[in-house]
Amino acid sequence: MTFKQKYGNTALVAGASEGMGAAYAHALAERGLNLVLIARRKEPLEATAEALNAKYGVKVQTVPCDLSSPDALQQIETAIGDKQIDFLVYNAALSYIGPYLATELTTHQNIASVNMLSPMALVYYFGGKMVERGKGGVVLMSSIAGLQGAGFLATYAATKAFNKVFAEGLWYEWKNRGVDIIACCAGATATPNYINTNPGKASPLEPKAQQPEQVVEECLRKLGKKPSFISGRGNRLVTFLMQHLFSRKQATNMMGDGMRKMYRIKD
Repeated sequence: MTFKQKYGNTALVAGASEGMGAAYAHALAERGLNLVLIARRKEPLEATAEALNAKYGVKVQTVPCDLSSPDALQQIETAIGDKQIDFLVYNAALSYIGPYLATELTTHQNIASVNMLSPMALVYYFGGKMVERGKGGVVLMSSIAGLQGAGFLATYAATKAFNKVFAEGLWYEWKNRGVDIIACCAGATATPNYINTNPGKASPLEPKAQQPEQVVEECLRKLGKKPSFISGRGNRLVTFLMQHLFSRKQATNMMGDGMRKMYRIKD
Protein backbone atom coordinates (compact mmCIF):
# COMPACT_ATOMS: atom_id res chain seq x y z
CA MET A 1 0.00 0.00 0.00
CA THR A 2 1.36 3.41 -0.93
CA PHE A 3 1.44 6.38 1.42
CA LYS A 4 -1.34 8.03 -0.56
CA GLN A 5 -3.49 4.91 -0.50
CA LYS A 6 -3.04 4.62 3.26
CA TYR A 7 -3.75 8.23 4.19
CA GLY A 8 -5.63 9.93 1.36
CA ASN A 9 -5.31 12.59 -1.31
CA THR A 10 -4.82 15.95 0.41
CA ALA A 11 -2.48 17.18 3.15
CA LEU A 12 -2.58 20.41 5.11
CA VAL A 13 0.77 21.75 6.31
CA ALA A 14 0.74 24.58 8.85
CA GLY A 15 3.93 26.60 8.91
CA ALA A 16 4.80 25.68 5.34
CA SER A 17 6.58 28.62 3.74
CA GLU A 18 10.16 27.49 4.40
CA GLY A 19 12.37 25.20 6.47
CA MET A 20 10.77 22.15 8.02
CA GLY A 21 7.26 22.93 6.80
CA ALA A 22 8.42 23.29 3.21
CA ALA A 23 10.34 20.02 3.58
CA TYR A 24 7.13 18.28 4.70
CA ALA A 25 5.28 19.81 1.75
CA HIS A 26 7.90 18.51 -0.70
CA ALA A 27 7.89 15.05 0.88
CA LEU A 28 4.10 14.80 0.73
CA ALA A 29 3.90 16.16 -2.83
CA GLU A 30 6.52 13.61 -3.85
CA ARG A 31 4.17 10.96 -2.47
CA GLY A 32 1.40 12.31 -4.70
CA LEU A 33 -0.68 14.30 -2.22
CA ASN A 34 -2.30 17.62 -3.09
CA LEU A 35 -1.57 20.34 -0.58
CA VAL A 36 -3.06 23.14 1.47
CA LEU A 37 -0.23 25.31 2.75
CA ILE A 38 -0.64 27.72 5.65
CA ALA A 39 1.74 30.40 6.88
CA ARG A 40 1.67 34.00 8.01
CA ARG A 41 3.75 35.47 5.16
CA LYS A 42 2.01 35.41 1.79
CA GLU A 43 4.95 35.88 -0.61
CA PRO A 44 7.24 33.03 0.54
CA LEU A 45 4.19 30.79 0.91
CA GLU A 46 3.19 31.36 -2.71
CA ALA A 47 6.79 30.88 -3.89
CA THR A 48 6.88 27.48 -2.16
CA ALA A 49 3.53 26.56 -3.72
CA GLU A 50 4.74 27.46 -7.23
CA ALA A 51 7.89 25.38 -6.79
CA LEU A 52 5.86 22.38 -5.60
CA ASN A 53 3.40 22.61 -8.48
CA ALA A 54 6.20 22.93 -11.02
CA LYS A 55 8.19 19.99 -9.63
CA TYR A 56 5.44 17.49 -8.75
CA GLY A 57 2.37 18.62 -10.68
CA VAL A 58 0.16 18.48 -7.58
CA LYS A 59 -2.61 20.94 -6.72
CA VAL A 60 -1.51 23.46 -4.11
CA GLN A 61 -3.75 25.94 -2.28
CA THR A 62 -2.19 28.65 -0.13
CA VAL A 63 -3.90 30.16 2.91
CA PRO A 64 -2.09 33.13 4.47
CA CYS A 65 -3.09 33.05 8.14
CA ASP A 66 -1.67 34.26 11.44
CA LEU A 67 -1.96 31.17 13.61
CA SER A 68 -1.82 33.25 16.78
CA SER A 69 -5.29 34.59 15.92
CA PRO A 70 -8.14 33.18 18.04
CA ASP A 71 -10.14 32.58 14.85
CA ALA A 72 -7.31 30.92 12.89
CA LEU A 73 -9.30 27.69 12.42
CA GLN A 74 -12.33 29.62 11.18
CA GLN A 75 -10.15 31.49 8.67
CA ILE A 76 -8.80 28.19 7.36
CA GLU A 77 -12.27 26.59 7.19
CA THR A 78 -13.58 29.57 5.20
CA ALA A 79 -10.63 29.47 2.80
CA ILE A 80 -10.78 25.75 1.98
CA GLY A 81 -14.55 25.26 2.05
CA ASP A 82 -15.56 21.60 1.96
CA LYS A 83 -12.15 20.32 0.86
CA GLN A 84 -11.32 17.07 2.64
CA ILE A 85 -8.05 17.05 4.60
CA ASP A 86 -6.62 13.55 4.90
CA PHE A 87 -3.23 14.34 6.45
CA LEU A 88 -2.27 17.15 8.83
CA VAL A 89 1.19 18.46 9.68
CA TYR A 90 1.39 21.15 12.36
CA ASN A 91 4.87 22.59 12.07
CA ALA A 92 4.17 26.27 12.81
CA ALA A 93 5.87 27.58 15.95
CA LEU A 94 6.84 30.78 17.68
CA SER A 95 9.79 31.04 20.04
CA TYR A 96 11.48 33.68 22.15
CA ILE A 97 15.08 33.32 23.28
CA GLY A 98 16.03 35.26 26.37
CA PRO A 99 15.05 35.85 30.00
CA TYR A 100 11.35 35.22 30.58
CA LEU A 101 10.72 38.67 32.04
CA ALA A 102 12.71 40.55 29.38
CA THR A 103 9.81 40.59 26.92
CA GLU A 104 6.12 41.43 27.09
CA LEU A 105 3.57 38.95 28.42
CA THR A 106 1.88 39.10 25.02
CA THR A 107 4.97 37.46 23.49
CA HIS A 108 4.50 34.41 25.70
CA GLN A 109 0.75 34.40 25.08
CA ASN A 110 1.29 34.43 21.31
CA ILE A 111 3.75 31.53 21.64
CA ALA A 112 1.11 29.59 23.57
CA SER A 113 -1.51 30.39 20.93
CA VAL A 114 0.57 29.31 17.93
CA ASN A 115 2.26 26.33 19.57
CA MET A 116 -0.65 24.91 21.61
CA LEU A 117 -4.08 26.44 21.04
CA SER A 118 -4.04 26.41 17.23
CA PRO A 119 -2.74 22.84 16.91
CA MET A 120 -5.40 21.75 19.41
CA ALA A 121 -8.06 23.40 17.28
CA LEU A 122 -6.80 22.02 13.95
CA VAL A 123 -6.37 18.52 15.35
CA TYR A 124 -9.85 18.66 16.90
CA TYR A 125 -11.47 19.74 13.63
CA PHE A 126 -9.49 17.92 10.94
CA GLY A 127 -8.43 14.99 13.12
CA GLY A 128 -12.02 14.55 14.24
CA LYS A 129 -13.15 14.20 10.64
CA MET A 130 -10.37 11.66 10.03
CA VAL A 131 -11.60 9.60 12.98
CA GLU A 132 -15.15 9.74 11.58
CA ARG A 133 -13.85 8.40 8.25
CA GLY A 134 -11.54 5.87 9.93
CA LYS A 135 -8.53 7.07 7.94
CA GLY A 136 -5.86 9.75 8.19
CA GLY A 137 -2.55 10.89 9.63
CA VAL A 138 -1.34 13.70 11.89
CA VAL A 139 2.18 14.97 12.62
CA LEU A 140 2.86 17.41 15.45
CA MET A 141 6.32 18.93 15.66
CA SER A 142 7.77 18.88 19.16
CA SER A 143 11.34 19.44 20.33
CA ILE A 144 13.95 17.92 22.60
CA ALA A 145 13.85 21.31 24.35
CA GLY A 146 10.54 20.13 25.79
CA LEU A 147 11.97 17.05 27.50
CA GLN A 148 13.10 19.08 30.52
CA GLY A 149 13.13 22.71 31.61
CA ALA A 150 15.08 25.01 29.30
CA GLY A 151 16.19 28.33 30.74
CA PHE A 152 15.88 31.31 28.37
CA LEU A 153 13.51 29.20 26.27
CA ALA A 154 11.01 28.49 29.02
CA THR A 155 7.70 29.15 27.27
CA TYR A 156 8.67 27.55 23.96
CA ALA A 157 10.03 24.45 25.70
CA ALA A 158 6.86 24.12 27.77
CA THR A 159 4.67 24.29 24.66
CA LYS A 160 6.78 21.59 23.01
CA ALA A 161 6.30 19.36 26.04
CA PHE A 162 2.57 19.88 25.55
CA ASN A 163 2.76 18.86 21.87
CA LYS A 164 4.50 15.60 22.76
CA VAL A 165 2.11 14.63 25.54
CA PHE A 166 -0.92 15.73 23.50
CA ALA A 167 0.09 13.55 20.54
CA GLU A 168 0.85 10.57 22.76
CA GLY A 169 -2.56 10.77 24.41
CA LEU A 170 -4.36 10.93 21.06
CA TRP A 171 -2.18 8.12 19.71
CA TYR A 172 -3.70 5.89 22.40
CA GLU A 173 -7.25 7.08 21.72
CA TRP A 174 -6.98 6.75 17.95
CA LYS A 175 -4.67 3.76 17.47
CA ASN A 176 -7.61 1.50 16.68
CA ARG A 177 -9.60 4.15 14.81
CA GLY A 178 -7.56 4.19 11.58
CA VAL A 179 -5.77 7.48 12.29
CA ASP A 180 -2.02 7.60 12.92
CA ILE A 181 -0.63 10.47 15.00
CA ILE A 182 2.95 11.12 16.06
CA ALA A 183 5.00 13.80 17.82
CA CYS A 184 8.39 14.45 16.23
CA CYS A 185 10.85 15.69 18.86
CA ALA A 186 13.50 17.41 16.76
CA GLY A 187 16.79 18.84 17.91
CA ALA A 188 18.70 21.65 16.24
CA THR A 189 17.66 21.72 12.58
CA ALA A 190 19.24 23.88 9.89
CA THR A 191 16.13 25.88 9.03
CA PRO A 192 16.29 29.58 8.12
CA ASN A 193 14.77 30.52 11.48
CA TYR A 194 17.40 28.53 13.41
CA ILE A 195 20.28 29.86 11.32
CA ASN A 196 19.03 33.44 11.74
CA THR A 197 19.35 33.15 15.53
CA ASN A 198 23.13 32.86 15.01
CA PRO A 199 23.64 30.15 17.63
CA GLY A 200 27.03 29.33 19.06
CA LYS A 201 28.03 25.84 20.21
CA ALA A 202 26.63 24.91 23.59
CA SER A 203 28.84 21.89 24.27
CA PRO A 204 31.41 19.63 22.58
CA LEU A 205 28.75 16.89 22.88
CA GLU A 206 26.15 18.91 20.99
CA PRO A 207 24.98 16.98 17.89
CA LYS A 208 25.37 18.55 14.48
CA ALA A 209 22.21 20.29 13.27
CA GLN A 210 20.11 18.04 11.06
CA GLN A 211 18.78 19.00 7.66
CA PRO A 212 14.99 19.45 7.56
CA GLU A 213 14.64 16.68 4.95
CA GLN A 214 16.34 14.19 7.30
CA VAL A 215 13.88 14.93 10.08
CA VAL A 216 10.87 14.75 7.77
CA GLU A 217 11.77 11.42 6.18
CA GLU A 218 12.48 9.82 9.56
CA CYS A 219 9.15 11.08 10.87
CA LEU A 220 7.13 9.76 7.93
CA ARG A 221 8.86 6.38 8.28
CA LYS A 222 7.98 6.14 11.97
CA LEU A 223 4.41 7.40 11.66
CA GLY A 224 2.04 4.60 12.64
CA LYS A 225 4.75 2.75 14.56
CA LYS A 226 5.06 4.82 17.76
CA PRO A 227 3.41 7.78 19.50
CA SER A 228 6.52 9.98 19.58
CA PHE A 229 10.19 9.81 18.74
CA ILE A 230 13.43 11.81 18.94
CA SER A 231 14.85 12.64 15.54
CA GLY A 232 18.48 11.83 14.82
CA ARG A 233 20.89 9.36 16.40
CA GLY A 234 22.95 12.12 18.00
CA ASN A 235 19.90 13.68 19.61
CA ARG A 236 18.74 10.30 20.90
CA LEU A 237 22.16 9.65 22.46
CA VAL A 238 22.35 13.03 24.18
CA THR A 239 18.76 12.69 25.41
CA PHE A 240 19.47 9.22 26.80
CA LEU A 241 22.44 10.58 28.73
CA MET A 242 20.45 13.57 30.00
CA GLN A 243 17.57 11.38 31.18
CA HIS A 244 19.50 8.42 32.59
CA LEU A 245 22.88 9.71 33.82
CA PHE A 246 21.78 13.02 35.26
CA SER A 247 19.08 14.11 37.68
CA ARG A 248 16.26 16.34 36.49
CA LYS A 249 17.97 19.25 38.26
CA GLN A 250 21.28 18.54 36.54
CA ALA A 251 19.63 18.19 33.13
CA THR A 252 17.77 21.48 33.58
CA ASN A 253 20.98 23.22 34.64
CA MET A 254 22.78 21.81 31.61
CA MET A 255 20.06 23.06 29.27
CA GLY A 256 20.08 26.53 30.78
CA ASP A 257 23.87 26.73 30.75
CA GLY A 258 23.88 25.58 27.13
CA MET A 259 21.34 28.21 26.09
CA ARG A 260 23.30 30.92 27.91
CA LYS A 261 26.46 29.93 26.06
CA MET A 262 24.82 29.47 22.64
CA TYR A 263 23.17 32.87 22.69
CA ARG A 264 25.69 34.75 24.80
CA ILE A 265 23.08 35.70 27.41
CA LYS A 266 24.23 37.84 30.33
CA ASP A 267 22.51 38.22 33.70
